[in-house]
Amino acid sequence: MNRRLTPLATALLAAFSVPATFAQSAPTEATLPAVTVQAGEQNYNAITSTSATKINAPLRDIPQTINVVPQELMRDKGVRSMEDAVKSVPGVGLSHGDGQRDQVTIRGFSAIGDQFVDGVRDDALYFRDMSNVEQVEVVKGPASVLYGRGSSGGLINRVTKKPGMDKNEAMLQAGSWNQRRGEFDLARNYEESGVAFRVTGAVERADSYRDQQFLEREAFAPSLLLKLGDNTKLLLQAEYLHDKRVTDFGIPSYQGLPVNVAPGTYYGAANARDNDYSEAKVSSTGFTLDHRFNNEWSIRNTFRYYEYSLARYNTNVTAVNETAKTATLSRGNVQRDENGYFNQTELMQKITLAGMQHQMLYGVEIGQQNKNQLFLSQTLAQPVDLFTPVNPVVPFTVTAPTSRTDNKGILTTASAYVQDLVTLSEKWKALAGIRYDSFKQETQQHIAGQPNLNRTDTAWSPRVGLVYQPSATQSYYASVSKSFQPSAETFALAANNAQLDPEETTSKEVGAKFDLFDGKASATASLFRLERSNIKMTNGVTNTIIPIGKQRTDGIELTFTGDLSGGWQIWSGYAYLDATVTDSPNIALQGKRATLTPEHSANIWLTKALGHGFSAGAGVNYVGNRFADPSNTVTLPGYTTMDAMMSYRIKGFDLQLNVNNLFDRKYIISGHGSSANLNLPGAPRNVQLTARYAF
Repeated sequence: MNRRLTPLATALLAAFSVPATFAQSAPTEATLPAVTVQAGEQNYNAITSTSATKINAPLRDIPQTINVVPQELMRDKGVRSMEDAVKSVPGVGLSHGDGQRDQVTIRGFSAIGDQFVDGVRDDALYFRDMSNVEQVEVVKGPASVLYGRGSSGGLINRVTKKPGMDKNEAMLQAGSWNQRRGEFDLARNYEESGVAFRVTGAVERADSYRDQQFLEREAFAPSLLLKLGDNTKLLLQAEYLHDKRVTDFGIPSYQGLPVNVAPGTYYGAANARDNDYSEAKVSSTGFTLDHRFNNEWSIRNTFRYYEYSLARYNTNVTAVNETAKTATLSRGNVQRDENGYFNQTELMQKITLAGMQHQMLYGVEIGQQNKNQLFLSQTLAQPVDLFTPVNPVVPFTVTAPTSRTDNKGILTTASAYVQDLVTLSEKWKALAGIRYDSFKQETQQHIAGQPNLNRTDTAWSPRVGLVYQPSATQSYYASVSKSFQPSAETFALAANNAQLDPEETTSKEVGAKFDLFDGKASATASLFRLERSNIKMTNGVTNTIIPIGKQRTDGIELTFTGDLSGGWQIWSGYAYLDATVTDSPNIALQGKRATLTPEHSANIWLTKALGHGFSAGAGVNYVGNRFADPSNTVTLPGYTTMDAMMSYRIKGFDLQLNVNNLFDRKYIISGHGSSANLNLPGAPRNVQLTARYAF
């Protein structure tokens, strides 16, 4: 870790020398400082989270890194997608998700299936809308102790907007490349009758800096809260999303780098808007029933049922001939049709034993997912020029496929878990938990002659952490946790992975958390090691399993967020990740770095209230070099971009201008992760004007 840091990273590191100074004069009582926030006042600093423990616990009591991206920050930065929301979270790398889904890496490991909504698994492969999102919580490190399979590097939990307030808000937005978006958020709380409702929605249409790209999107999410008694409440929720866009795999590479072409250059079909699109439809319904028996006991039951369909048509580069300077294209059709449910029953207990206060959580989760998939692919005969592609006109469907996959995956979950957050003394706390999972995986083949497959994996997932709090503003911790990743973690069980045992990840982490400026700001630092064994990866081009072996990530993450007084707000972070394959049956992968994972990344965003309703903000985002493929043959160069914001707010009316990539830098924002020739250029300078009215 003695390698040379970037100037921005060095500046951020210097900023983190501040907490110790503030901590010396802090009070000695072990309670969370009171935070006073005036109505309408912004604050980027979150002090609690439910994602890491399934209870509303102060972040300083949790021996783990949790990054909470609040609504205020997302509004100021003009966030419209999950990628926009998490790209400034330290340790998160970006993937384009085959041009049809949200996908990231966390601490060097793919998190393709580690998406949750209000604590319930949401691993369908689509782009989420932010109109119904209150905040995004990123839990770092293995989290199988509460969430089951997956989560090597961490998980993302979106917390939805819920009833319980009176609010009417409408938003209109216009931006570069013919972008138009409208949102509404309507809420009423009839406290006397015990009824509250909330309805959010959005409609968006846009073109793009990418040739032929377009976006058609509609989102709608109603919710109803019923008070069934003094100690019982029922929350009913539903959500619908339709998303259609060109399936964009990006650009190929040449001599170890992405080809040097204009950011809009598209390698696909000449008729992409008609025949190279992905269309997803997602709907869900569910409820949460809460009942408090007394001051010691309460129970919560959460149920979610979802349906998801995807029609994906794509033309993309599968090979490059550097001598001839041509690229070979393939045509693919992907059809997904799935549904599933999850039910969680959790019993909470507060009890004092031997003079120690315990917050116990006892949980049971069951669920089943039925995932139908049909893949057809075919290599196109005529290659295109690598630097000036003349794209072919392609038919809508593949008529003579060279490969075909057609099956149904059935994934059945049954688990039980227990967790204890205990106050050992005035200055010491501990968090311990364990979960047992039985995960049944079945694949029913729809092609004659192919065998049906099944296996059941069982796993214990433990977590233990210790927290030392010498004062109300300092918290130091150490933790160990473990997770498991079965062969059918996200996709259907296949012949090439049906006999493979689950991958396992172990995390060891130490860290510190500091509360500053009377709790209005905070700083964190963490040092960790994650080790994952039996790693395998699906090659997106050949649909075959690549044996990776063992990967280790050693890292440091730093954050500094919140209110600096005087009208200043800050959100900043830095991550150092040494993510390396330490042992592999494939000699070519030995010692290689994890894909899409920069060694250094850093960001800072500052806003200032200027008075008379005006405020301004600006930020810098730095991402170091990343590798596009497991063999590290192609490098995605590091980049630095700057964004800016100006807003005017008065009497319920907000007008905000965002300028992104202010200096019009040319860069690659994301890649595929298993292919060297699927790299997505970032957007040139662009503007976005947003008007909000609260009534």
